[in-house]
Formats: sequence, C-alpha cells, structure tokens
Amino acid sequence: MARPRTITDERLLEAAGTVIGKVGPGFTLAQVAAEAGVAVGTVAQRFGSKNGLLQALSRLNTRSVVGLMRDCGELADPVEALRAAVVVIYEGLGTAETAANHLGQLGVDIGDPELRALLGEHFTAVEAELRRLTRAAARDLPGAPGVVRAARVLLGVANGVALDWSIRPKGRIVDRLGQDVDAVLTAWKGVS
Repeated sequence: MARPRTITDERLLEAAGTVIGKVGPGFTLAQVAAEAGVAVGTVAQRFGSKNGLLQALSRLNTRSVVGLMRDCGELADPVEALRAAVVVIYEGLGTAETAANHLGQLGVDIGDPELRALLGEHFTAVEAELRRLTRAAARDLPGAPGVVRAARVLLGVANGVALDWSIRPKGRIVDRLGQDVDAVLTAWKGVS
C-alpha cells in the first residue's frame, strides 16, 4: 500500500519559491527539500526534475496571480480595481534581493523552450485579466488608448517597475508600482 502524502504539492512549490528568492537560479532540489522539511526523493518523485518543479511553480504562480487580480476586481471603483490588480502582480516579490533572485530565475526560464512557453501563458493570462478590468474602467478613463493597448501598457509598467526596482530599490515595490500606475491612470482620466 502506498504511503499517504503528508505534504502537498503546493507546500513543496511554496518552498521552491522561497529557495529561489534566497539563492536564485542555482537552487537545488536538496535545498527545496530542506526548506519543505522532506527528503530530496519526495521532491524528485513529485516533479521528476528541477525543470518539472519549475513548470509546476510557473503554473501555480499564474493561477495565484490571476486569482489575486480577480479579487481586486471586487472593489467598487473600477479604476481602483484596475490599479490594485496591476500592483498585486508583483506584490509577492519581497525584498530587492529576493526580487533580483526571482528575476535571475526568470532569465534562465526564458532560455528554456518549455518554461518560456509557460511564461507566455502567464503573461497572456495576466494581460487578459487586465483587459477585463480595463474594459470595466473604460468609462472613467476617456484618455486610455483602447482596452488591448491599455492592458499592454499597464503590464509593461508593472514589468518595468519590477525590473528597475530589483536593481535600484528604494522604498517598497508596491508603493513604486502604485505611483507609476497612478501616473498613467491619472493621464488617462484626463485630470491635470
């Protein structure tokens, strides 16, 4: 009879995210196992390899971020919902050091065809959620360049801030994201 699972895949993936934040793309399955408090074989058995672990982590991250963005959509003010959704995209990056380590892993992921495809799915899902929220806020953003372009611009702002802030950190990332998103939204509102 098979032994019951005592640790969930989500807990192992959470441990992987923590380890990547600490050490960057050079992390090992042994470090993930130690963080989760399990044997290396447990991680290898569940995900097959480091690449399999990264694929599962990418899928979980997409579901998590999109879920957080949808939660933001529950705010009464559609422009505030849109703003909150952009800010929440990178809310989990943590400190500048952990952000730099995660972005270092992103660089490695881009070089792998399977992980790059999952990144494409991630950004497509995030942009789709931004389109939905932009459409809901369109009446209050008369200067926006249209739903599709506006969503791309907001995603570009978020991605650019995450990269810049991880290299030149000052304050909290959510504050910096909020300021830059506010600048765009204010211009689109036509408010001076």
